Amino acid sequence: MSLQDISNRVQSAEQAAGRARGSVQLIAVSKVQPNDRVAAVLEQGHRCFGENRVQEAAGKWPDFRTQHDSVDLHLIGPVQTNKARQAFDLFQSIHSLDRPKLATTFARLAQETGTCPALFVQINTGEEPQKAGVLPAEADAFIADCRALDLAVKGLMCIPPVTEEAALHFALLAKIADRNGLTGLSMGMSADFEKAIAFGATHIRVGSAIFGDRSAA
Repeated sequence: MSLQDISNRVQSAEQAAGRARGSVQLIAVSKVQPNDRVAAVLEQGHRCFGENRVQEAAGKWPDFRTQHDSVDLHLIGPVQTNKARQAFDLFQSIHSLDRPKLATTFARLAQETGTCPALFVQINTGEEPQKAGVLPAEADAFIADCRALDLAVKGLMCIPPVTEEAALHFALLAKIADRNGLTGLSMGMSADFEKAIAFGATHIRVGSAIFGDRSAA
C-alpha cells in the first residue's frame, strides 16, 4: 500500500463520517524505518511524521530538516524525564504525557523556553498493567493538574488492547475528551484508523501501511 492509498482512505473515511476533508492529520510513523523509505515519503510531499524514541529521532531528523522544510514531528512513544528537554527541541507535538513528574518537568521547560509542543495526555483505556498511560478514572484529575501547571493540553491519546474491540476504546477516549473540553483525539493505527475517524480522531498514526514492515521491533 502507498501513501496515496492511505490518504485516499482517510478522505473516504472523513466523508463517510460527515467530517470536513482535511480534518484528520495523518502521522506517518517512521520509527525504525530505513532512511531511504522515509526520504521517499518526504519526496512525495508528506511532512507529518511520528517517532517512538527521542534518541532515534535525534539521529534522523536534523539532517532531513536541512533538506525539507515544514517537517511536523510527533513523539508517540514514552518520554523519559531526562530526555524531556531534547524532546522539546525536536518535536512539535508529544502524545505521551502520562504522569505527574513528566507534567512538572514539561511545565518547567515551558517556563524556561517560552514555548511548548502540543501536548496529548496518554490514557490507558484498557487499564493494562504493562502499558503506560493515565487510568480513565484518574484522567479528569490529571488533566486538571496539568492545566494548573499552565500546560495547554491539546488532546488525548490511546492505544487500545489488541484483543479488544477498538471502537469501545475510541468511544471512551472521545467521552473523556469531551467532558474536559479537549478537541484533539490521537487514536487509530494501520488496522483501525477508519474506525477511529468515525469516532472523531483528529490524528491517526499509520506506519506499516505506508512504509512496509519495520526493520526492527
